[in-house]
Amino acid sequence: MPKKRHNNKYSKPPSVAPPSLALSSSSRTTPEQHERSVNQLLAEMRRTSLKRNGAQTSFSTATPTVPPSIRQILQIPETPAPVPRRPLRRDANGRRAPPGPPPPRSWISLAQSRHAPNDLKADVEGRIRHWPLPGGYVPEPHSLIDQALRQMALDWEQQRDWNQFYLYTLPNHLRIALIGYVSELYEPGLSIKDLRLILTGPSDDLLAQYEVDKPDLNNLNGDIFYLDLSGSAGKSLTLKELSELLYPPKAVAEADLQDSWDAAEPVPGPAKLLPNLTRLSLAVDPRNAPAVSWKHLLSLAGKLPTLTHLNLSGWPEPSLTPNAKFAKVASRLTGRSVQYGGTGPYSHTLDGDWSEAILILKRLSKSLYSLEYLDLTGCGDWFPALMRSSDGDFTVDFVDWVGDWGKITTLRLCSGYAISDDSSTSQILRFAGWIEFATAVEKHIRAQRSGRGRWITVEKDTLTESTKAVVESERLKGAT
Repeated sequence: MPKKRHNNKYSKPPSVAPPSLALSSSSRTTPEQHERSVNQLLAEMRRTSLKRNGAQTSFSTATPTVPPSIRQILQIPETPAPVPRRPLRRDANGRRAPPGPPPPRSWISLAQSRHAPNDLKADVEGRIRHWPLPGGYVPEPHSLIDQALRQMALDWEQQRDWNQFYLYTLPNHLRIALIGYVSELYEPGLSIKDLRLILTGPSDDLLAQYEVDKPDLNNLNGDIFYLDLSGSAGKSLTLKELSELLYPPKAVAEADLQDSWDAAEPVPGPAKLLPNLTRLSLAVDPRNAPAVSWKHLLSLAGKLPTLTHLNLSGWPEPSLTPNAKFAKVASRLTGRSVQYGGTGPYSHTLDGDWSEAILILKRLSKSLYSLEYLDLTGCGDWFPALMRSSDGDFTVDFVDWVGDWGKITTLRLCSGYAISDDSSTSQILRFAGWIEFATAVEKHIRAQRSGRGRWITVEKDTLTESTKAVVESERLKGAT
């Protein structure tokens, strides 16, 4: 049988170029160029490119070093010092920053970016930085406990319903940390019901319905000495509600006849919820500052004589009638209009009258005579009340930093805001004014104590070189 012939459609291309391509190729190709290797061709291309750019290849030869005595004899120049290493960039916490250039300012502060959405700008504006009180439990950032508590705070609306029988059984340090997380991260804020749920558990009716024993509050909260309500005071809970929760009113009961005259007399009313509370944070955001009450704070301070650490960041100027600042009343005797409240709209700016603020701070110092740490971040507008005096009824009222508040060793007088190079001149001048008042308060306290009390540390902000230049230029303009 004859063989079958197969015509292959795909075959290996020939190794020899066709005549048409051979004719169109360059006539300058020589056999020597075909014999050179690829490395030689690359080296020649590098040399030609350097010659075109005008660059000269210079290779530094390593010269051996000689002792100094021989170098002087042979008159050999000294070996140049090595190039100094680039200093390591570190963040605010002292940790090594990631490699590469620093991030743009618009990434760090989205509120300053013109591309930031309006809801983000409204959410960032009016907030100040809050420092936690020393001595409290703060989980490590990005740790398992930190992530778990953060998720519980963000999902608090569901957590307080599903885990209401387990929240009060957590360890004390986790419960206190959870209160701080919910107070800061949960948008509606920590309510008085949420605080009662974490500290005392569900209501008695729910415990009886599910046949759960009622917890002993003395043993449950006996080791709690720290309470962080930053961000929720004045927003979702009032100081009056807090005072009624921590110190419930005593019910008046009829006196029963005792079986024996030497029997122990029963203690009326419920026990204190937090008998060993020594650290309290009532920091507020400036946008919620009008809702806090100095009157309620004075009432609560009278029940906390053992308080050693207090945070009042963002509080407004001390006043018992803040809503009556512009109100006036006609006098029945003279018929003239008289300021209704203790502080008027021009009391501080024109009259220099700080009598009401000094009186309130004096009453507060009388109640909280055990304070060792006071945080007044964001209260720069009423820093002068800490060092001024006013004429009272046959006395001179002032804040006593030797007797009543003589135990305070740390006083924080920061602004809570960050000044950048993009800040306006008015913002920089106001920032510098707060620093000047804080410095004046520090000098006043040290002069008042003059070696009779404890040494005090006043923490305050500092100006950068660029902001100092702006302040000096504005002062020179004002002088001329």
